[in-house]
Amino acid sequence: MPPRFSIPALTRAVLCVALVFAPALWAAPVATAPHLTVQFVVPPAQIYPGQNFTAGLYFKLDRGWHIYWVNAGDSGEPPSVKWTLPPGVTAGPLQFPAPKRLPLGPLMDFGYDNEVLFPIAIHVAPDFKPSGSGATLAAKVSWLVCREVCIPGKAQLSVERAALAQPPAVDNVNAEDAQLLQRFKDRLPQPLPAGGSAKFRATANGFELSVETGREEKSGAFFPFDQSVLANAAPQAVKPIRNGVSLVLAKDENLHIAPNELNGVLVFGDGRAYEIHARPGALAPATVAGSDSLPRIVLLAFVGGLILNLMPCVFPVLFIKGLSLVQSSGEERRKLRLHGVVYTLGILVSFWVVVGALMTLRGAGHNLGWGFQFQSPVFVALIAMLLFFLGLSLAGQFEIGLSLTSAGSGLAAKSGYTGSFFTGVLAVVVATPCTAPFMGAAIGYALSNSPLVSFAVFTALAFGLAAPYLLLTLNPAWTRLLPRPGAWMEILKQAVSIPIFATVIWLVWVFTQTAGVSALVNLLAAFLLLAIAGWILGRWPAKAGSTIAAALVLALAIALPVLAAQRSGTQPVLAASPSRAQWEAFTPELVAKYRSEGRPVFVDFTASWCLSCQVNERVVLNRDDVQNRLKASGVALLRADWTRHDETIAQTLTSLGRDGVPTYALYPADPQAPPVLLPEVLTTDAVFHALDEVKPQTAHAGTGF
Repeated sequence: MPPRFSIPALTRAVLCVALVFAPALWAAPVATAPHLTVQFVVPPAQIYPGQNFTAGLYFKLDRGWHIYWVNAGDSGEPPSVKWTLPPGVTAGPLQFPAPKRLPLGPLMDFGYDNEVLFPIAIHVAPDFKPSGSGATLAAKVSWLVCREVCIPGKAQLSVERAALAQPPAVDNVNAEDAQLLQRFKDRLPQPLPAGGSAKFRATANGFELSVETGREEKSGAFFPFDQSVLANAAPQAVKPIRNGVSLVLAKDENLHIAPNELNGVLVFGDGRAYEIHARPGALAPATVAGSDSLPRIVLLAFVGGLILNLMPCVFPVLFIKGLSLVQSSGEERRKLRLHGVVYTLGILVSFWVVVGALMTLRGAGHNLGWGFQFQSPVFVALIAMLLFFLGLSLAGQFEIGLSLTSAGSGLAAKSGYTGSFFTGVLAVVVATPCTAPFMGAAIGYALSNSPLVSFAVFTALAFGLAAPYLLLTLNPAWTRLLPRPGAWMEILKQAVSIPIFATVIWLVWVFTQTAGVSALVNLLAAFLLLAIAGWILGRWPAKAGSTIAAALVLALAIALPVLAAQRSGTQPVLAASPSRAQWEAFTPELVAKYRSEGRPVFVDFTASWCLSCQVNERVVLNRDDVQNRLKASGVALLRADWTRHDETIAQTLTSLGRDGVPTYALYPADPQAPPVLLPEVLTTDAVFHALDEVKPQTAHAGTGF
């Protein structure tokens, strides 16, 4: 007896077969899949010989989900299509619009969220012969859609169009498809404008890409066509140039040979995108986006140098110079003026050495900024010992002028021209942990420009620092206002040691932050040895034997903290400063994450060795009213601790047009909006005003990560 099928069983079987072959049987121009809808967009209503037109694949994605660009980044794959077209009809490759950076934890994907349309060039051959009254254009589309998880998908799409043997008198179009294609027509990367150029140079850590578009650009993100060339998640430091932009790009850790060409897409904040094919070559000098002219920047540097005299870093040295000015007030005018010139020369030479070292190291691929030497615990220890030894001499333990006259801090304490020169050197050394108002923009401008511009800006900064003392010496009549030398001078000299020792205490704290608590014992032991050396020099002054003995003790004192600091290279750095606010450690990915969630981000770029940073934190950021306002504002709080060198922080500072700390940046919730920079010397009004300018977004689009 043949098997019997019940009606329900037969129905189920037919349905199963229909579902399996549904794409082939029921192909349509639109398909709905998990987390997206895909549509085949074909504007022409007819297909005819010799026709060329643009079609497209349009994806509409659920919020938080994305698909991928041609180079998907650290994970994923781009959409693909296989065609079934009438004879004589051909389709070009998918054209990919400008992508977005889509962070996923420590990784970075390149792709699209919300919606995207991929244009496709369609060509109908001149000898096209319709096989009937209609033509079917079919596309089998595959994709990968991702959020925290990735889901592969595919769909069979098709469009029916009338087929003609010859061109019609009037082209008819599908209005809905034409409007959709028109809305996305400007999102494809374009060739560089006429006269534009793209060049790159290899650095120790990657590449510097310089692109000239004919206008000054304020932002930019580069997306490489080739995988395994760049570190996709690394921040891209932006340095505007006169007719374009320069980007600092980190290379992929597996890349060992620089490519002959750097290919990709450069996307600007206003949506413009250019296809880039950069060859090695000389780069255009950088400038500050929206920057003022060089004369105005030089003026800002000079004013910043003037204000630097009032910063707590430099003030102790001014005590020393003020004491020498009182001592020399009775000298003839020529000698007094010469002291001022030599002091100024000491400052100038020191600034030139600093800028020369910075530019040399940056040229070798090291992204360093103002105050970089204080990131070295060895340097901090040496400066602390130098000032401690100088303080012992000022306090009266010994007279440096009677022995060791050519060593260390004695140079700054001598009463002749050598003393004036090295007091200028000492002023620059202790000034580097401080950033006065106007200095941040000036230094950022200097270090992102040509060597000639850099030296001009730093020279103006040096003249600003030297100006007060230089003016006093050039106008001897003003020195008549100073008291006459007398017995009180010894008391003043000893009093000057107090701010010197206070500076030493701060340096000891900085050393502990960078080298660890265990290395602190060695530094304190070095201070004891310095005190012994000072006692030897004071007990047996101007004796060859005592000088040699003191020199040996000094050598041992220097060795102790230096060796301890070198051993501490792997020890963790202590927190820059305690704070009641809930600060998180800065990463560019965290900034992008919060902004994608509609939250503004406040970033405190700080360091333990930055005295201005510590003052701002204690005087402003830790105030109860500021704390309460920060907590109530909905702003995410991130702290970028630059106590030890961090390449990511250095590149971010460069992208902000800054090369040192303190720097305070408030990123609006809109990812396309540029960050707002607060002044180096914070006030509560400045913080409140900045917070008033940015508000969390209650509804926003984002990657969902």
